[in-house]
Amino acid sequence: MPGSHSNEPVPDVYQYFPLNKPDIGTVLHPEDDQTPALFRSLTIKDVVFKNRIFVSPMCQYSSDNGHATDWHLVHIGGFATRGVGAICMEATSVVPEGRISPEDAGLWTDTQIEPLKKIVNFSHAQGTKIGVQLAHAGRKASTHAPWVQHRAPRGTPYTALDDEGGWPNSVYGPSEISFADTYPNPQSLTEQQLLDIEAAFVASIERCKKAGFDFIEIHGAHGYLLHSFLSPLSNTRTDEYGGQSLENRLRFFLRLVKRCREAWPDKPLCVRISANDWAESPEKDDHGIWKQWGLEQSTVLVGRLKELGVDLIDCSSGGNWFHQKIPVGPGYQVPFAEALKKAYPDLPIGAVGLITEPHQAESYLKNGQADVVFLARELMRDPHWPLRAAHELKVKVKAANQYERACP
Repeated sequence: MPGSHSNEPVPDVYQYFPLNKPDIGTVLHPEDDQTPALFRSLTIKDVVFKNRIFVSPMCQYSSDNGHATDWHLVHIGGFATRGVGAICMEATSVVPEGRISPEDAGLWTDTQIEPLKKIVNFSHAQGTKIGVQLAHAGRKASTHAPWVQHRAPRGTPYTALDDEGGWPNSVYGPSEISFADTYPNPQSLTEQQLLDIEAAFVASIERCKKAGFDFIEIHGAHGYLLHSFLSPLSNTRTDEYGGQSLENRLRFFLRLVKRCREAWPDKPLCVRISANDWAESPEKDDHGIWKQWGLEQSTVLVGRLKELGVDLIDCSSGGNWFHQKIPVGPGYQVPFAEALKKAYPDLPIGAVGLITEPHQAESYLKNGQADVVFLARELMRDPHWPLRAAHELKVKVKAANQYERACP
């Protein structure tokens, strides 16, 4: 037993860490009506999130054949020690050919479990919940990491070739429609291949259990495989998975999520969606023809996901139309989250996209437009954002013992 003035350790963890009481990022007084919405806890199933500031998945293009490295430990660990309510690790492919780039994360083989388990254990030792986004890039797979593309000569295709670690001849989508002329030409998936992808998601979920993740997010946004099945811009199939029929375009997405829910029954299951393709046409024309994916169809999708037992919708937009025109500005995607929240008041909704200021984020939650905020680039710019938010919102929260001397 440590003495009354000992530097108490976190119990039952793999090495010594000073114990934070309460957890980092927790309010230092009992929650009440005066507690800012950002710092109120949220319980989903039996998982308690200490506040509503969630780290959005952020591709790092730094994995070693799908394996997390010490870069990921430092990157994720920095958020775990600075007061966020939850961390969702980056898009993690369930099969090698489902990666966006050759250096993307993966969970298609058991050797990828241990590096992730190390990160999960560190996050838990700091009192922070952590999940992972399971993904398949579909027709946007086998592309260069952003900085590789940026440094290449002007006009270089985005496609990562075989001698660059890519797999341009093994890229798949709902139809043989490339994202752009500079992207790989996808092959249309067969029924058996769809079943194989579903099985790969289930197998990855079993690895998530062994890694110790608290929640899983299914990536159904940004033009990657699941989103591309939803949109008539990218799905022109003539079978039961495509065409003008919304039910057909929903079919594979919903069937896959159903299997994921069955494989992950006891912890939160989230789904990220794009609520709009941002193409120039209307969502539906005057003749009732669906022209692109949009909010009307997204609302139907979310209702079906709710029926399947999905616990939270992470509402984003875009990524499926190369010529998209997005009116980017502070909180530009929040109206989509708000619309879904109005349609399904009892379903937790996450807002994301140019949320940078504490009072801005607080207003979205306080006004009932969303239940949590997902932050990405702003947290990269300022990992101490939760502590800054607490200071600006005039609430006392626990900082890490090691950082208390720097807190206002």
